[in-house]
Amino acid sequence: MLEYLRNAADKPVAKILIGILAFSFVGWGVAEWIFGSVAGNDTLVTVGDKEITIQQFNLEKSRELAKLDREEQRLIYTDEQAGQVFTDNILTTLSSQKMAENRAEDLGFVVTDKRIAEEISAFPEFQLNGQFSTFLFDSVLSASGYTEASFAEVLRGQVLRSMVLGAMSVPMEVPDFAVTAAYNARYREMDIDYATVKFSDFDVGQPKEEDLREFYAKNPQFVPEQRQVSYVFIECDLSKPDVYDSVYEQAMKLEDDIIAGETLEQAAKNNKAKYVALGTLSKSKLPKDKILTERMVDSIFAMDEAVESELIETKDGFLIIRVDKIIPEHKASFEDVKKSLVSAWKKDEQKKQAYIKANELLVDLNQNGVLKDKKTATVSRTSGAPIDVLSAAFNSKTGDNSIVTAGDAYYVLHVDKEIKPDIDEKKKAQLRKELQTMSEKEVMDDYNSFLIREYPVEINEKLFNRFFAK
Repeated sequence: MLEYLRNAADKPVAKILIGILAFSFVGWGVAEWIFGSVAGNDTLVTVGDKEITIQQFNLEKSRELAKLDREEQRLIYTDEQAGQVFTDNILTTLSSQKMAENRAEDLGFVVTDKRIAEEISAFPEFQLNGQFSTFLFDSVLSASGYTEASFAEVLRGQVLRSMVLGAMSVPMEVPDFAVTAAYNARYREMDIDYATVKFSDFDVGQPKEEDLREFYAKNPQFVPEQRQVSYVFIECDLSKPDVYDSVYEQAMKLEDDIIAGETLEQAAKNNKAKYVALGTLSKSKLPKDKILTERMVDSIFAMDEAVESELIETKDGFLIIRVDKIIPEHKASFEDVKKSLVSAWKKDEQKKQAYIKANELLVDLNQNGVLKDKKTATVSRTSGAPIDVLSAAFNSKTGDNSIVTAGDAYYVLHVDKEIKPDIDEKKKAQLRKELQTMSEKEVMDDYNSFLIREYPVEINEKLFNRFFAK
């Protein structure tokens, strides 16, 4: 068990603990004063019956930051996408841990204090001359900010998780017949003949208006749902506790005015806030505005028409959004899309002409065994012919003739014969490892799916948005 715990860590325990000391106060200053107004509720995520607090998140964040170099740390704080991925990975890790601990509890697994004491005494970081040193133990924990009880709980959680997930790490044997079948399927080759009929080889001229109207009747285009949106914003740096109370009071007055019936624009004037009319937007066509993060856009498109959001607290200030009007998805008018239809009509007509030509070649091949302008090739799954031809060839039987559709052409294909591969023991051994890894991953994925169903994850949206909303 101790060996499992040591191997699970990227760095020695002592280095991690000392690293935590270096970063343990990152983000904590903000947390302290904010939590003063949250009535003691610091639960960020609930997993089954267990909770992940913002303090636990920050501790794990510090642990992960300690593993990064300075440039990687800088990227986390300056690049929004990198920071979001970093945060998501931490929450995923913590949630997975809590799922395993829930499972251990339901299965009745127990880690005694004696077991924890044995594990701690066996750590080389806490030993002096081969013996457990109380001095080293107290010094490392004191430097890292851990108490003896909190460190014991961390270790207890690791042991419980290993009890639940330990069986998942047992190597899985792959039968020889499965490896051989996979080897033959991957490395076999095919002798094929194929002819290419390109769409661009056919001149179809310019369409008349009636041609375009007929084409549009068969291929209508739609305008996606759009929304007219406006918002009011009180900008301030909420990481500064000395301004938070006054700005929050200002935001509450702004919200009261809106509830009382004032328009967003008038309420903004009354309370020295910023009013912005974003106009008409869709998910695929957004104006440039810093409030339009992916999460905020999802919220906007979940709101009802003529409704304001509740007061939203972001890192940059307080915000209230209003969806002024919803324009449902609708069919575009012919005149609006007429110009864009020309190229689509041409390609459609070229495809029709190309298919007629390809069908003629296929008929001649089936009836007379002749394929005009053919290419002959010995192909593998990844080379020797266009990818669409390769895919069709390896999904066909010897002797099959067919038409293969690609993005810019039709191919008339004849599969001549299959060539079985010579056995390369080195490649076969590598394939066995790959299949073993795939099997282990499938088992782990199935078990993770079970844990997710059994112990659902619920996020405290209000607290999450307070810390992470942009």
